[in-house]
Amino acid sequence: MDEQTILEIRDLVIEFNTDMGLVRAVDHLGFQLKKGKILGLAGESGCGKSVTALSIMRLLPKPVSRIVKGQVLFNGKDISRIPVDDMHHIRGKKISMIFQEPMTALNPVHTIGKQMIEIYKLHFPKMSFGEMDKAANKMFGKVGISDEKNVMKKYPHQLSGGMRQRVMISMSLACEPDILIADEPTTALDVTVQAQILDLIKNLQVKSGMSVILITHDLGVIAENCDDVAVMYAGRIAEKAKVATLFKRPCHPYTKGLLTSIVSLAQESKTILPTIKGNVPSLLNMPKACRFADRCPWVEDICREIVPMERKIGRNHTAACHLACEIKKGKNDFI
Repeated sequence: MDEQTILEIRDLVIEFNTDMGLVRAVDHLGFQLKKGKILGLAGESGCGKSVTALSIMRLLPKPVSRIVKGQVLFNGKDISRIPVDDMHHIRGKKISMIFQEPMTALNPVHTIGKQMIEIYKLHFPKMSFGEMDKAANKMFGKVGISDEKNVMKKYPHQLSGGMRQRVMISMSLACEPDILIADEPTTALDVTVQAQILDLIKNLQVKSGMSVILITHDLGVIAENCDDVAVMYAGRIAEKAKVATLFKRPCHPYTKGLLTSIVSLAQESKTILPTIKGNVPSLLNMPKACRFADRCPWVEDICREIVPMERKIGRNHTAACHLACEIKKGKNDFI
């Protein structure tokens, strides 16, 4: 039985007007989020992951950015161009987002309790204040905040980084959304707290059955928490697959490079860690064909002449590479 698609990004193009010229941050992007599953959106900083998330939420900065082309289909309906008032009923209630840094997302001049109550006022205006307060305390309990009453009275700067992130998660889940977008939710947290936050998101997802897009540059996080993965490079999808498939049989040179670069405790001491040579191309001066060509150890003439389209490698597995099938057959050395 095929899994039901709850969100589909189809041929999405996003551009920014900058002082240096027009920048295409996302270029013909496409992927699907399945109902009740966690999709990992991976890639280096600046590849377009967060911009994609903001476009789903209709929070792209105006007037410097715009969706030039494509669709954001939520339950089959394109929400990228619906009226603003209609989007207000979806954002936060149906699709919610955890931002990278809670200190910039939380209002510093209002208590945590006031900010939580405002969410219920916006989406459930018929609730009484007592019902809102009770719902807020219950939600805080779900995310592991034991001293709810005390936390409600505090301001964001009075909480630890881990506690602020728990507050953000509780706010994002207050309306029991169908989709949660978690954009680098463990940024600036220590390793122990990172693990706690990721476990919390995973457990809440299992209990509620919601769908999650987990944005991260850490493939280890994706391996531990996700069902599916889409790897981005320079604004485009490089490879998509089930997590187990991607880690076992990566077919795009960039994906292979990322996996090869992961540190292993089994490595001998003083072993030179493989790296991907070169730098990500500037958005102002992108290669006309394959954007990874200048860094690829297997580059051929066709890679510099024709844009590689996504090709099917196997069931639920695609890669945007002219040489993907050859790589699948046995090209293993990255350096």
